[in-house]
Amino acid sequence: MITPISIIAHALVRERQRAGLSLTEVAHRAGIAKSTLSQLEAGNGNPSIETLWSLCVALNIPFARLMEPEANQMQVIRRGEGPTVTAELADYQAVLLATCPPGARRDIYLLHTQPGSERRSQPHSPNTVEHLILTQGRALTGPAGSPVELNPGDYIRYPADKEHIFRALEPDTLAVLVMEHI
Repeated sequence: MITPISIIAHALVRERQRAGLSLTEVAHRAGIAKSTLSQLEAGNGNPSIETLWSLCVALNIPFARLMEPEANQMQVIRRGEGPTVTAELADYQAVLLATCPPGARRDIYLLHTQPGSERRSQPHSPNTVEHLILTQGRALTGPAGSPVELNPGDYIRYPADKEHIFRALEPDTLAVLVMEHI
């Protein structure tokens, strides 16, 4: 099972190596112990948002890059799941749902839908990806051959360069749709 700390560990190693920096140098720049960074890269520990932000500054990367999972064709994150980081000094949690690849364009839509016939979309341009967060109601959505039922707070990402569907399962179903064009 992929856990948030395993995603962070893989990203820390990847980004430190990409920057050509040693463990010692990154730890020094972030103001943390080298042993702490070593443990995080090994997938051990429970880093706070503050520690992760310090590492991002040291590596000169956006925060979300530490939470990027391996690329998948489709991803579903249920409400209450997903890579989560917690603040030390406040009652605050952040769940990363998606990152934006370099050079991509994102268009954001609010969907107001009613039960009845499904919305069947033909393939969009190559490499188009749709991200959808269901905010109210229930819906069946995703690739035409393998749609997933979503409840409020659930997230799905799927390739939109293949036929895909959206069907409201309850009246007044609302969703936020983000189309990503690479």
